[in-house]
Amino acid sequence: MSHSSDLSRPIIETLYTEALMLADEVRAVFALGMHEVDPEASDLLRLALSSEGLKATTRMMHVLAWLLNQRAYFSGELTETQLRKHSRLPEDRPSRAEDLALLEIPTRELIDETVRLHSRIARLDKAWRDGFEVQPTVRKLHERIGREMMAREVRAGEHRLGG
Repeated sequence: MSHSSDLSRPIIETLYTEALMLADEVRAVFALGMHEVDPEASDLLRLALSSEGLKATTRMMHVLAWLLNQRAYFSGELTETQLRKHSRLPEDRPSRAEDLALLEIPTRELIDETVRLHSRIARLDKAWRDGFEVQPTVRKLHERIGREMMAREVRAGEHRLGG
């Protein structure tokens, strides 16, 4: 079964650059920043930072792995069959509201950025696996617009010919 590929190397490269920058921010906040946590911080805060840091890091590693596989495909290092078989983006693990409530706003915003990027890549992955199929409702609307445009052209042609 042949699937169309509406992903392009520039799209993948742009997303890859974005993901690398975000992964570096995550590393800075959660790996390096953990050493700066106030020694008097509660165990719940430390646990929340650790848990959410692991989720954000894992999320970014999954996104980067998916993008690296796409890059390998565009470079000819993977076939489409290999890509379809081995590059499914794993589902995300949601944050716990009670953990997020303990974190500072910039940390929560960073976590939210990783969630949004993962969601974007998940939608791309699904669309790619589905062959970028247009939803039936959208397809019907496009067909109806096409028929109407054709009918208008026919009427305009008849009018020009005096018929």
